[in-house]
Amino acid sequence: MGIKDLLRFMKPFIEPVHIKKYAGKRVGIDAYSWLHKGAYSCSMEICLDSNSEKKLRYIAYFMHRVNLLRHHKITPVVVFDGANIPCKAATENERYRRRKENQELAIAKLKEGHVQGATELFQRAVSITPAMASQLIQILKSENVEFVVAPYEADAQLAYLATLEAEKGGVVSVITEDSDLIAYGCPTVTFKMDRYGNGEELVLSKVFDSVSSKPSFRNFDKELFTGMCVLAGCDFLPSVPGIGIVKAHSLVSKYRNLDRVLSVLKIEKGSQMPEDYTKSFKEALAVFQHARIYDAEIRELKHIKPLTEQLLQYLDEGLDFLGPKIPPSVAVAIAEGKLDPTTMEAFDCNNIEPAKFQNSVETTDNSRQASCFMVFSSHKTREKRKTGTMSMKQVVVSTESKYFKDAGLEKLAFPVKTRPKNENMVLEETPLKVPNNNPFKKRKFDEMTELVSSKGEDEKLEMSCVFPDDSQLTFPDNSSLSDTGKLEISNQIDSIAEQISMVSEVECCETLCVNMGSQESVSSKPNRVYSERKRGHNVKLKSSNCNRSGTKNTILNFFARV
Repeated sequence: MGIKDLLRFMKPFIEPVHIKKYAGKRVGIDAYSWLHKGAYSCSMEICLDSNSEKKLRYIAYFMHRVNLLRHHKITPVVVFDGANIPCKAATENERYRRRKENQELAIAKLKEGHVQGATELFQRAVSITPAMASQLIQILKSENVEFVVAPYEADAQLAYLATLEAEKGGVVSVITEDSDLIAYGCPTVTFKMDRYGNGEELVLSKVFDSVSSKPSFRNFDKELFTGMCVLAGCDFLPSVPGIGIVKAHSLVSKYRNLDRVLSVLKIEKGSQMPEDYTKSFKEALAVFQHARIYDAEIRELKHIKPLTEQLLQYLDEGLDFLGPKIPPSVAVAIAEGKLDPTTMEAFDCNNIEPAKFQNSVETTDNSRQASCFMVFSSHKTREKRKTGTMSMKQVVVSTESKYFKDAGLEKLAFPVKTRPKNENMVLEETPLKVPNNNPFKKRKFDEMTELVSSKGEDEKLEMSCVFPDDSQLTFPDNSSLSDTGKLEISNQIDSIAEQISMVSEVECCETLCVNMGSQESVSSKPNRVYSERKRGHNVKLKSSNCNRSGTKNTILNFFARV
């Protein structure tokens, strides 16, 4: 696609760029270049005409980049390809043959169970159809993104827009993957834009004005430059055997006249040069200079540049190679995406629901599905535990939103369908059932007294708290306590249990520390660092039964008895 090896040849003039450079301006988009790249991720589903929602991933790919431009305050102008021009028929037929052949091989691989090999072949076989473009157009309409369907070549339409002022619908640059834009004389072209907005930019004026860069184009004008591209081989005319971009540049630089170059080629190549090559060369050159495009101001077709009398006399057989004339009413319907530019049949837009495709885009990212999460207030948790009840808010947050002109980067990749504002959030409160298997759960004092009383008169439960400074807090038997004493002991138990929980959490965190201070630690196994800090509080349980049996008094024994 495009001029063979042209981008590699022009590498000295290509500079890295970020699209934020064009903030506040209008930028043209070669729609089919993004559609082709987006279709690689779902090529199998497209080729097999699957009903899977994965089939619509190319829309997600495209809209991510559209919203990326809008995030940087850039107005995207999307241009779609129209019908094929007659002089491109041979190229299109060859591409169709190769796609069909790759699809047959891919299906055979798939039957053999070789999925990876089949996927690679499906990527070579995938083709973007006007129906797929129409599906994307419905999304663009719903998002108020400016677009136009060219009558024939989108590259010609984009090159024309690049010559207009912004007030008349012009663009300052074109984003594409097709080097044909350079041959059309587009002033500024951005290639290979990634998902973050980084790309490569070529400014044609810098090419002609450069003094020291090699290759040199100082003696070139736009016609000679376009002629060099045609000689190297393009979609409208294959090159003469042995003539590539380097040889073509050398011939044009030497003779500085395209007619002389053709005469020299005829002498040097002889029979290798087709008899009608000169006529085909003139036609291909005319396509780049005088292609038919749609003028939105007059709402009909016209040429990029007016045809000269000399060219009209030379091309006495007519201008059908530029594409047949189209009535203004039909041209408007095509430009607005209502007619298929190849079959001239109306698209069934009533069966195309933008919300359906937005929903499909949403489901491709599982992380953006509606989810619920618990909201706790940490400083109130212990107060709620004392009352023995706790509530939890279950918040269902809808991620369904509409594309915005200034959408953030977090909303670029997978925009979703719209919903009324009152459905954006639903709040429900449900009681939380606290499990009873927590060893540090605080029990009511009444439950503890019942446990002690169940042991009988012979077994008196005594509990004490021993601190590191050898001080001790002892809780006497329940039977001799008043209500006020019971309340004080209950509060002390709550405080002790709280301190125990805090110390346990600190020690657990310290045992899982990983040393990541150097690059070596990244590739090595994590080193577990154990804390030498001693437990701040030790709780011991003393009872007559434990003393008689000789078992060790620990906090675990106390809670085991509880």
